[in-house]
Parts: sequence; C-alpha cells; structure tokens
Amino acid sequence: MSSPRPYILSETNWKTVKNEDYDVAVLPWGATEAHNYHLPYGTDVIQCDFVAAESARKAWERDAKPVVLPTVPFGVNTGQLDVDLCLNMNPSTQMAVLSDIADVLERQGVPKLVILNGHGGNHFKQMLRTLPVDFPDLFSCALNWYQAADDEQYFDEPGDHAGEMESSTMMHIVPDWVLPLSEAGDGKANKFTVPALNESWTFVQREWTQVTEDTGVGNPAAAAAEKGEAFLSAVTDNIADFLVDLSHTDNDDLYE
Repeated sequence: MSSPRPYILSETNWKTVKNEDYDVAVLPWGATEAHNYHLPYGTDVIQCDFVAAESARKAWERDAKPVVLPTVPFGVNTGQLDVDLCLNMNPSTQMAVLSDIADVLERQGVPKLVILNGHGGNHFKQMLRTLPVDFPDLFSCALNWYQAADDEQYFDEPGDHAGEMESSTMMHIVPDWVLPLSEAGDGKANKFTVPALNESWTFVQREWTQVTEDTGVGNPAAAAAEKGEAFLSAVTDNIADFLVDLSHTDNDDLYE
C-alpha cells in the first residue's frame, strides 16, 4: 500500500491538513451511468479520480497547494432514466451540494474552487454565475477535463460516450475492469429527424435509448491503452499548469 498523498483529502489526516495552507480546492464531479457494454458504470468517476489526482500531483511538485476533494459520483442523467441503474442528480440538487461545499471553503479560508467535470450532462455555468452572490470571497470556476487537450491528435474517432477516447483512457487506468473490445457495441448513434436539432446552435435533451442501442455513442474499436496514456498525460500536464497559475495568483490579481 502506498503512502497517503497530502493533496488527496480522503487519504490524508488532520495532523497533515492542519499544517497545510491549501489554496485551491479541486472538486471532481462525475456520474454513474452505463458506458456501452464493455466499460463500468463508474467510468466518469474513475476518470475524474485519476485526472484530478495526477494533475494535483504535478502541480504539487511545482510548489502549488491544491487539495482534491472526494469525487461526486452522481451527475445529470435525465435522458437515461429508462436505462437500468443510471443514477440521476438534478441540477437543483447539484447547486445545493455545491453551495454547501462553497460555504465550508469560504468559512475556512480556502480562496479558490475548481470543479473538474467528467460528465457531458453536467453544466455548471449558471451555477458559477450565482455562486459569487452568496460566497463573494471564493473564486470558483469549472473545467471539462476531456477538453483540456485536443483529443483528435490522439484518436482516430474520439467519440462522444464510451467511444475510442473513453475506452482508451479506461484501458490505461483500470485495464482489468474493461471487457474485451469484441464484447463492445459499435456505438452507432441515431440522429434527429429535424435537421437543426443535430446542429451546435440548438440544444435538446437526448433520449438515450432512442439514440443508441448499446448506450455508447462512438465506436471504441480502435481504442488502445497507449493512446489513453498519451492523452491523459497531455490533459494532466495542461490542468497542472492551470492549477499552478491559479495557486500562485491572488484573487485580487486575476485581471490585468
């Protein structure tokens, strides 16, 4: 068993925490949902755990002081309510959870909060517009870890959900939890019959079982652990850079 990492809150202890001056709290936020036939329901949580920890490690080695909070395992899955055991957390509940965490951080003098999102159904923009009203001393922001590097540089067809990108990252992080690709569906996705609903300038909640038979969107056939490792290395390098910059910048100095 490895030693506790001081930047992972769930691993460390009060003796360590009381002597650290953490300046950025990282809140990983995933989901619990089906990921084609071959990936575990906890895929978004597992990826968030890995990316948050590795990014914090790299930042910690450069004299930043992030602390990674426990990953929230439930996301917005209102379009998957008819998929067995896809667990949904409504945005209003997310806001309540986020407010409670923000309250603790502001009371205890942690100046910055970064939501590290790992689920496409989670959208924190409106929450981040309102959070400063109640917690003016806490800087808060969000990022989607899977957008922190250009996935098209690493994958032939990254996919939207349980495709080549997610399958490759999971093959690197937890290879024993990924079924052989021969058991995966092809991730074929149906489009809307109304053309504009397929364009980026419109938005509609997708009914997942109308979109895909295997719950995947994107073909995982070309996935490989080596691709996942390379992509995750680039992602965590970039997020670590961000955490270092944020850690070394006072909240009063965020604008030129």
